[in-house]
Amino acid sequence: MTVGARGTLCKWVIASFLVGILSNTAAQASDGHGAAATSHASADTTSAATNGGICHGFGPQTPRDIGDFAGANTASFAMAPPPAAMNLCNIHTHTNAEHKGPGFSQPAGGSKAGGYLCNETRDLSIQEQIDPTGGHGAFEGIHPGDTIEVHWVYTSCNVTPGHGLGSCVSDSCANPTLRVESQVFLVVNDDDALNFHDFAYAGHMENGLHQPQSLPTGTGAPVVFRGSTTGPSYTESTCSPYQVTWSVRPSCAKLSYSSINSWAANGNVFGENHSHGVRELVTAPELLAPIHY
Repeated sequence: MTVGARGTLCKWVIASFLVGILSNTAAQASDGHGAAATSHASADTTSAATNGGICHGFGPQTPRDIGDFAGANTASFAMAPPPAAMNLCNIHTHTNAEHKGPGFSQPAGGSKAGGYLCNETRDLSIQEQIDPTGGHGAFEGIHPGDTIEVHWVYTSCNVTPGHGLGSCVSDSCANPTLRVESQVFLVVNDDDALNFHDFAYAGHMENGLHQPQSLPTGTGAPVVFRGSTTGPSYTESTCSPYQVTWSVRPSCAKLSYSSINSWAANGNVFGENHSHGVRELVTAPELLAPIHY
């Protein structure tokens, strides 16, 4: 095997290991959440001890209640630079908010296992909840009236955005610093609501770095904290070893349903055409980092 082949295999192994973190089923699996390599793992997933249903030996976990700054996990790693100093490598969505926040505090289905809904969900008009596609939108797993959490994943690697976790790493950069910018949206049948294309990538570059067209504003100062990767493959007893700097905005915003369907229908470099499942909210203090302001 050549050196180049070994590097490609390493990259494939990293992506393959993380491919299940975003979905509830194999059919929904996505490799879009970001990647990290050995030195960004705070523990070995096969050897960390479990006691009383809580995994031990891991760094802080995500998602969390961003309105609660308490945490007993003091494992530390360097915070990622701001997004403007990093390369965007992936954009994906989760149906229902994975985090709980001041603007999205209603448990979906009455349980934290299903994520959270925007507080304004019950106040939507009938018109805002009509599905103009009759349930056949180009972006699967999202309908008017749904809450979604959008993740913009950034990497320190010099890479080009593309399909899958492999786009966050390269043969020469298999151990990136990772950052996720997060915004929770309430999807509505209203073309006057925010347009998803305003936050998409579409080849946009700034100062030589791949960037989204913009990031959401007007939804409160983001809560920034140390955490991990998310997705339904992980729980409080099966922790993620990967280290991520999170930046989560505390309020919901309404998003045009037709705009996110258009994003999928016209194709996107991430290969995203469906929304992913959620990881149950992490509440054990020993799995949460303290948030400092």
